[in-house]
Amino acid sequence: MSDKSEYISQLQKLYQEEVRDKIKDKFEYENVMEVPKLSKITLSMGVGDANENPDDLKMAVEEMAKISGQKPIVTKAKKDISDFGIRKGDPVGCYVTLRRERMWEFLKRLISIALPRVKDFSGLSDKSFDGVGNYSFGLDEQIVFPEINYETVDKIRGLNITLTTTAETDEESYELLSLLGFPFKKK
Repeated sequence: MSDKSEYISQLQKLYQEEVRDKIKDKFEYENVMEVPKLSKITLSMGVGDANENPDDLKMAVEEMAKISGQKPIVTKAKKDISDFGIRKGDPVGCYVTLRRERMWEFLKRLISIALPRVKDFSGLSDKSFDGVGNYSFGLDEQIVFPEINYETVDKIRGLNITLTTTAETDEESYELLSLLGFPFKKK
C-alpha cells in the first residue's frame, strides 16, 4: 500500500459524495456504476491563417497550453479547400484532451472563473447536446481565462469546448452537468 495521498479536486469530490447519489436516485439506477460521469473535456482552437502567419499558430498553441495545462496537438487540414487557400496537410489549429485530475481542475476554473468573466453572460444554452449525452459550446475570447495575460495577446481567438460524458441521453447529461454547477440558462 502506498503512503502517497492522492489529490482529489473539489468538483470530483462533489461528484463522488453528492451528485452520483442524486442521479442514481432520480434515474433509478440499480448499480452506482450505471451513473453517468464526465470522461473527458476537449478544447480546440482554429487558426484560419496559420499558413500565411505561422506566429498566429504558435501563439494559439502557447495560449492553449496555458489554459489547459498540457501541450496541445496541432491539427492539419484533411483536404484542399481552394476558397480559403488551404491545402491538405496545412496546419489549421490545435486541440487538447483533458482527463482525470486536469479535467476536473479545468472544469472548476471554467465554471467559477472563466464563464463569469464572459461579457453579458446569461448562461449556456441547453440545446447544445449531441443526442448521446455530450455537450459542446464555444467561447468568443480566450482572454476570459486568468492564465492569459491580456497585454501579451496579439489576437482574440475563439475556443470550442466539448464535455464528453458516459450518459446515454441528453437528459442524464444535463442533470449531471447541472448538479456539478454548470451555468445553464433558466428554462
